[in-house]
Amino acid sequence: MGRNGVAGRTSHLNIGEAYYTSERMVNVLFVYMVNCHGEPLMPCQPRKARLLLKQGKAKIARMVPFTLQLLYGSSGYKQDVSLGVDAGTRHIGVCATTEKTVLFEAEAQPRTDIQDLLATRRQFRRARRSRKTRYRQARFLNRKKPKGWPLRSSRKWMPISRSSRWSTGFCP
Repeated sequence: MGRNGVAGRTSHLNIGEAYYTSERMVNVLFVYMVNCHGEPLMPCQPRKARLLLKQGKAKIARMVPFTLQLLYGSSGYKQDVSLGVDAGTRHIGVCATTEKTVLFEAEAQPRTDIQDLLATRRQFRRARRSRKTRYRQARFLNRKKPKGWPLRSSRKWMPISRSSRWSTGFCP
């Protein structure tokens, strides 16, 4: 049971404490902020977020990632934030940083079983074509991609435009 007698409800007083995700422990270092119109502002410290919630100057806009919405007008000061994407074959990393601090970082693991699945499919196709059935024209020369295309893993599972659109929802 929670503080108010409701099981599973998250209290706003635990911002800044460590919590466990499916793989690792995460320390919340920043609370993302949006202004009263829903536009992203620079993140603040968890202590400041607790004070804003306690004074009634902010409300919870989103739980994941934890985002507060201000209920009063602000100056809207923003720093330059750069988005970095490292698209590898085993891991894809995304981070949003200012000149001094890291505001957001994530890591995705694309599927690694696709090569085996394609090999199995190719074996079934060749076995099917080698049977004594009617003639079927071979289809193996029509799949070449133009030179300079990105890796399939980064193009399909974590498109750069999608990750940048997602992160701009809470990073300025």
